[in-house]
Parts: sequence; structure tokens; C-alpha cells
Amino acid sequence: MTSVATESHTDHSGHHDHPPFLAHHFDTPEQQYDSGKLGIWLFLVTEVLFFSGLFVAYIVYRYFHPEIFIYADDFLDVNLGFLNTIILLFSSLTMAWAVRCAQLNQRTGLIINLIITLACAGGFMVVKYVEYSHKIHDGLLPAAYFSYDPAAHHGGEAGHEGEHSGDAEHATEEGTAAHDTVDADHSRNKQPPRDAGVFFSIYFCMTGLHGIHILFGMGFLTWLLIRSIRGDFNEQYFGPVDYVGLYWHLVDLIWIYLFPLLYLIG
Repeated sequence: MTSVATESHTDHSGHHDHPPFLAHHFDTPEQQYDSGKLGIWLFLVTEVLFFSGLFVAYIVYRYFHPEIFIYADDFLDVNLGFLNTIILLFSSLTMAWAVRCAQLNQRTGLIINLIITLACAGGFMVVKYVEYSHKIHDGLLPAAYFSYDPAAHHGGEAGHEGEHSGDAEHATEEGTAAHDTVDADHSRNKQPPRDAGVFFSIYFCMTGLHGIHILFGMGFLTWLLIRSIRGDFNEQYFGPVDYVGLYWHLVDLIWIYLFPLLYLIG
């Protein structure tokens, strides 16, 4: 009886010896970290499989309907897509730096890099909002909701040019710029091919789901930031920062594929 009580007391004392960040079902911080790392990698594999299905759909539709993709490509702003690419690449750098700061117990550096990464994520969503707003305004919507009217668009451009008809110098400058975008203008004023909305169904599906992952990432980053300010992370416990970092890098990597597939078709 005494022996059992002693063993029970010893086990109870052992649990009290665990660091506060160590969950009760793990024996060591290393075991906890490795288990978490395995879990996040398994989750990321499911994410890769999920987006792989979308990429396959893209390949199939583009193979059978290349004219739709060539036509619709002129309606995507390459500059905005490139800007978002730069933003996400920079955010990957700051996220990796944040992980390193957590490993070295550099609390200030961790907080600063998490804030910068969060700001980059917000900037990405602002750019995407601007892009979506233009698409919705022009009726460039998915499938059955596609309502782009080239006649209305052409009329709007004609009215805009009429406002500047009296300024010869300005007209010359505009003419030079227009020469560089003649192909895009031709597509915009041309009758859309049948099922043009298919491209925008794929566009909104792929970029929309990616945007949702960005929003989830912002939530995770905010959670990390709160815990970092509280001082929860150190050289022994930085797993959550590393796990969110892996998730963020995957989200960035997916965009690296989306950008050329959607914005650089022509």
C-alpha cells in the first residue's frame, strides 16, 4: 500500500516538474515538438492535395478551351498580381525571420517580424479587394453571372477620350501609352467567346480559396503575436511559430503557381 502511494506521489511530482508549455501527454519538449511537426506536415499534405484538384481542373479547361483563357487574360492586371507576389515573398522572409527569433529567444525581433508579416497579409488582401472590385463592376463574374458588355465598355472609353480631345499634347502621350495596350483593348471591345465565364469561375475559385487561407493565416499570426507579447515563446518552446511559418510558406508557394497560371497566360 505504501509502495503504491509512493509511486503515485512520484508520478504526481514528475508532472509538476514538466515545463508549463509541455502538454501532460508528452514526456519531453522534443517529443512535443516532433509530434506537432508531424501533424502540421500531414495537414499541409491535405492542403496540397486540395489545391492539386483545382490545378487539374485548370489544366483540363485550358486544354479544351484555350480561346477562353487567352481572351480573359487581358482582363487581369499583371501589375497588381506582381505586386501581391512581391508582398508574399517578402512576408515569407519576415516569417522565416520570426521563427529564427523565436528559436533564439529574441522576443523583440519576433514581435516585429510577426507584425510585418501580418501587415503584408493585410496588404495582399487590400490589393485583392481592389482587383475583385474592378471585376465585379465590369461584370467579369463566374459562369452564369458573367455579364461583361463590350459595347458599354467601349462607349465609356470613347467618352473618356472625348474629354481630352482638345489637349493635343495629352492626346499624343495617351496615344503612345495606348499603343502598348492595343491588344488588351482589342479583347475588351471584342464579343466574349462562349462560356467566357468559365475562366472567371476558375479565377475566383482559386484566388478566393487562396484568399481564405490568407485570412486564416492572419488569424494564426494574430494569435502568435498576442502570445509573443505575453512572452510565451523561448528557445525551448517555439513550435507554434514554426508550424504557422510552414503553413504561411505553403500559402505563399501556392500563389507563386497561381500568378503565372492566371496572370501570364498571354
